Amino acid sequence: MKKVVSQIKKDLKKLSDPEKAKILLKFFKTEKGGYGEGDKFLGIKVPDQRKIAKKYRDLSLSKIQDLLSSKIHEYRLTSLFILADKYQRSDKNNKKKIFEFYLKNTKNINNWDLVDSSAPYIVGDYLLDKDRKILYELAKSKKLWERRIAMLSTYTFIRNGEFEDTLKIAGILLNDEYDIIHKAVGWMLREIGNRNQKVEEKFLKKYYQKMPRVMLRYAIEKFSEEKRRFYLGKKK
Repeated sequence: MKKVVSQIKKDLKKLSDPEKAKILLKFFKTEKGGYGEGDKFLGIKVPDQRKIAKKYRDLSLSKIQDLLSSKIHEYRLTSLFILADKYQRSDKNNKKKIFEFYLKNTKNINNWDLVDSSAPYIVGDYLLDKDRKILYELAKSKKLWERRIAMLSTYTFIRNGEFEDTLKIAGILLNDEYDIIHKAVGWMLREIGNRNQKVEEKFLKKYYQKMPRVMLRYAIEKFSEEKRRFYLGKKK
């Protein structure tokens, strides 16, 4: 097991860029008190990570675990690219195993890009035809990234024309303390609006004065200039 994982790490390290790593440290808020506090970067471009993930797409869950447990951000992201691809190619039983594996590893899925590149494609997809109680538990979690997983997982529902869970979870997260959650909620509301603006506006008319401004801005980004002025102007 170690030999394959070591080779993946070597392949990734060859693509590292110290200058880019410095930029990423700031971009992902790794300073003390930042949402990504303590995260470590090698400075590898995402397309390059995807190429490595494709090369090792048949990696076992135990080997994925080794990468996902790393302190290096790019190792974790690459492992999630592999995991999402593995999920999509799996049968029903293996999809369940991957879903459960994912939920056991939420502590390692601890930045927005890690969540966004995996939650809709694993958690959201798995729950599409199942009970979604777990999402409400995650939405009420004390852990920041579990709350984002809850929100982003509903992207799959939205793409399938289902909005109810997104709206309910958005309501739960309305007063979240982190702007990284505000942005996620606003983004998902915007995605609903792209498909059915009446549904989004019904939610907005109920909550827009309570919404953090960044959440509202994300939510109304695709609205007409007149409507954007209405919501922003009316917001106290």
